[in-house]
Amino acid sequence: MKSHYRVVVIGGGVVGASVLYHLAKMGWSDVCLIERSVLTAGSSWHAAGGIHALNADPNIAQLQAYTIDLLSEIEKESGQNIGLHMTGGLTMAGTPDRWEWLQSAYRTFQSIGIDDCRLVSVEEAVELNPIMSGDGLLGGMWADREGYIDTTGTVHAYAGAAKKRGATVIEHNRVLELNQTLNGWEVVTEKGTINCEHVVNAAGLWAKQVGRMAGVELPVSPLNHHYLISDTIPQLEEIDFEVPMTVDLEGFTYLRQDQKGVLLGIYEVNHQHWMMDGAPWEYGFELQQEDPDRIEHELELGFNRYPCLQEVGVKTWVNGAFTFSPDGNPLVGPVPGKRGYWTACAVMAGFLQGGGVGKSLAEWIITGEPEADVYGMDVARYGTFAENKQYIKETTGQFYTRRFVMTYPNEQLPAGRPLKTSGAHDAMTAAGCQWGVSWDLEVPLYFAEPGFRETPSLKRSNAFRIVADECRAVREDVGLLDISGFSRFEVSGPNAEPWLNRIMASRLPAPGRARLAPMLGENGRLKGDLTVFNWGDGTWWIMGSYYLRAWHMRWFNDHMDDGVHLRDLGEDTAGFSLSGPKSAAVIEKLTDGPIGELPFMGCGAFDIGLIRAKVGRLSVTGELGYEIHCRAGDHATLRQALLKAGADQNIREYGFNALLSLRIEKSFGIWSAEFTQAYTPGMTGMDRWIDWDKGDFVGRKAAMAERDGNGPAQVQVTLEIDADGADASGYEPIWADGAQIGFVTSGGYGHTIGKSLAMALVDTAHAAVGTDLSVHVVGVERAARVIAPSPYDPTGKAMRA
Repeated sequence: MKSHYRVVVIGGGVVGASVLYHLAKMGWSDVCLIERSVLTAGSSWHAAGGIHALNADPNIAQLQAYTIDLLSEIEKESGQNIGLHMTGGLTMAGTPDRWEWLQSAYRTFQSIGIDDCRLVSVEEAVELNPIMSGDGLLGGMWADREGYIDTTGTVHAYAGAAKKRGATVIEHNRVLELNQTLNGWEVVTEKGTINCEHVVNAAGLWAKQVGRMAGVELPVSPLNHHYLISDTIPQLEEIDFEVPMTVDLEGFTYLRQDQKGVLLGIYEVNHQHWMMDGAPWEYGFELQQEDPDRIEHELELGFNRYPCLQEVGVKTWVNGAFTFSPDGNPLVGPVPGKRGYWTACAVMAGFLQGGGVGKSLAEWIITGEPEADVYGMDVARYGTFAENKQYIKETTGQFYTRRFVMTYPNEQLPAGRPLKTSGAHDAMTAAGCQWGVSWDLEVPLYFAEPGFRETPSLKRSNAFRIVADECRAVREDVGLLDISGFSRFEVSGPNAEPWLNRIMASRLPAPGRARLAPMLGENGRLKGDLTVFNWGDGTWWIMGSYYLRAWHMRWFNDHMDDGVHLRDLGEDTAGFSLSGPKSAAVIEKLTDGPIGELPFMGCGAFDIGLIRAKVGRLSVTGELGYEIHCRAGDHATLRQALLKAGADQNIREYGFNALLSLRIEKSFGIWSAEFTQAYTPGMTGMDRWIDWDKGDFVGRKAAMAERDGNGPAQVQVTLEIDADGADASGYEPIWADGAQIGFVTSGGYGHTIGKSLAMALVDTAHAAVGTDLSVHVVGVERAARVIAPSPYDPTGKAMRA
C-alpha cells in the first residue's frame, strides 16, 4: 500500500470494483480500492445476479445495456469466469391496466433503441417458461438480453481486469477516518494513512458511515430482501433449456433457474428496514433469519404461479440486506460542497447497473462530465431535506413496497410528505387545492370541489374537465398560480456581471429587464433553461426549476469566480403569477407604481398592497402576465390581496396541470422533457438565444462546432395527434412509413385549441410542417402531423399586449 493514490475507492462490492476498473481503463492506473474484509463481503455475495436491459428511465436503461455488453469483455480480459447465462426474460401482466402499461412500455423501449424485445401472448409465454401457470395472466413482454451471472465471479472479474491495468486492490483494511485537505483527502485506514485527490464512497451497506466520515448524511437505508432456492424440480430435468428470467408483476416475484431448481425472489408489501445507520463493521457474509410469515401472501402467489414449487422443498433461504435510496435509483456523482468526494452507492441492482455507474463516474472524475445524462441517479437530485431519518425511512420503504406495484402518471404517493409548504398552503387547501410535490415542496396541481378524488389512470383522468376550466379562465380572464415552486438564485458582487456573462450563453439583460438564458456544459450540451433578471441595483436573479436547486448550485459553485456572491433564495422567497388578458387590471389596483409602463420581459420593485415585491412581466402561459415575488412570510397575504383585487375580473386559482397544457399550446419546452443535459442548443431551438458575438462563454467552442457543422441529426417539433381519450406523455416512438424517426419529449391536451399535442425530437428529414407521421399513445398507434410552433397565438400578440 502506497501513501498516495490519485483516487481511493472505498468498498469491494460490484460497484466499487467497476469504478476501479473504469478508472484504470481510462488511463488512471494510480488508483486503489480499499475493502474492510474481502471482495463481495456485503450485498454482492448474496445478490440474485439477475440482468436485464429494461428500465423506465431511458438513460439508465442505456447504461444497463452497456453493463450487459461489458460483462463478456471483463470476463475475457480478467480470465475470471462470471457464469453468464443469457436465458432471455419475461415480464408478465395480470390486470387490464398492467397489460396496457406493458404495451405502452414496449413502445417506450423501441424509442430508446432497445429493439430486442417483443410482446407475447400468454400461450407463448407458457411455452417459453413451461413451469409457469398462465392462469390470470393477460400477456407479457419478452426480452432477449436477460439472464443472470455468478455474482462473486463477476466482482473478481472487474477487480482482476482493473489490476491488470495497474490498479491496486487492498483487502482486510478498514477505513477509519476521512479528513479533507487542501489538495484532496486523507484516508486513515487500519494499515496506515493514504493521501488522495479523490475518494469514492462505494461502501454499499456501510455507505452511511463512510458518508458521515466526510460530514455527509446520505439518503440511504438498507432493507431486507428475501429469495429462496428450491430443491431439484423434475420438470426442469426433462427439458433441454434453461427457463427464462420471469417477473410476475401482480405476484411480486421474480424467478430464474438455479441448476435444476429455481431462485424465487420476492418484493413483499410488508417491507422491513435493517440497520438504518449502516451495517456493523464486522458484518459481511451473514444473513438475517428468514421470515416466511412476513412474506406469506407473496409466497402463496409465487407457488401458485409456479405450481411445481408445491411439490419440492426449499434448499436455501436468503434474507439479506440491500441499500436503497428514496426513489430506488443510485446515488452517483460529486457531493455538493465536498470537492473530491464522490458517491457510488445505493445501487440496488449492482450487477445490472454497476458497469454503467462505474463508466459514468470514471468519466465524471477524469473529464468533468459523464457521457450519458445521469441526472436520474445524480446525488444532487436531493437536498438537505432528504437527510432526515424519518423521510428516508418512509420513502425507501415506499419504493421497496411498490417495486412491482403499478404507479400511474397522475398518482401522488404519500411518503415523506407533506414536508415543506408555502405560506398560503392551508388557505389554498381550503379552496380545494390538490397537491403534488416538487423536491421537498408541495405544489398546486388543480383546484377541485370538496370530496373530489382523482382516479389513477394511464389516460385522461376525471380531473380533465377541471383542468380545462382552469385553462379557460387563464385564456379569457385571469388566473392565479402559486410559483413558490420556481428556483431563485441571487447574484451580486463586483464580478457578478462578468461571471454571469461567462456561464450563460445568452446576452445578459439590461437593467430593469429579464432574458431567457441557456446555460451549457463544456461539451456544448444544455445545463439549464434559465431566466436572468437584472434588477438594476447591482443584483441579479437566476430563475429555473425548483427541483434542480442543489444540482444547479453545485454547477454554479464549481464554476465560481472571486468577487461573486451567490445565494439560493429558495427558503426565503415565494410568489404568485397572474396570467390572462385581465391580469393588468388586477395588479394595477394594488400599486400606484408605474407598473403599466413595465414592458414585456421588464422587471422591477413595486409595492403590491402591503407587500414590497419584485415583479417581472412574463408568463409561461403565453398570456399577458406578471410574476410577483415576495418574502416567504408574505405569501398568504399576497394571495389574499390578489384574489380580492381580482374578484370583479373573474380571477381563478389554477395549478401546474393547467400550466402544462397552456405551455404546450405555445410550444414552450420544459426541463427534463424538451431540455436535458443530453441535448444540444441546435436540437432544441435554444440556439436562438445564444449570443455568438459576446466573446467566450462555457460551452461556446462545442456549440459553435454544432452551428458551423452539419447541424443536429434531430430537431424539436410540435405535433398534432389524432388521439382518443389519452395523450402522449414522453418517449413514445414516432414513425414515418414504418421506420422510427423520433420520439415524444412531452405531450398533453391543448384545451384552448381542442387538440392533443406533443413536442418531439424527430429526424431533420421529417421535421417540415405538414409531414404526416404516427405516434404510439398508451400502446396504440395514432396518426399525427408536424404543425407550426405555437399553435395558440403564434405571433405572441397576447403575451406582449
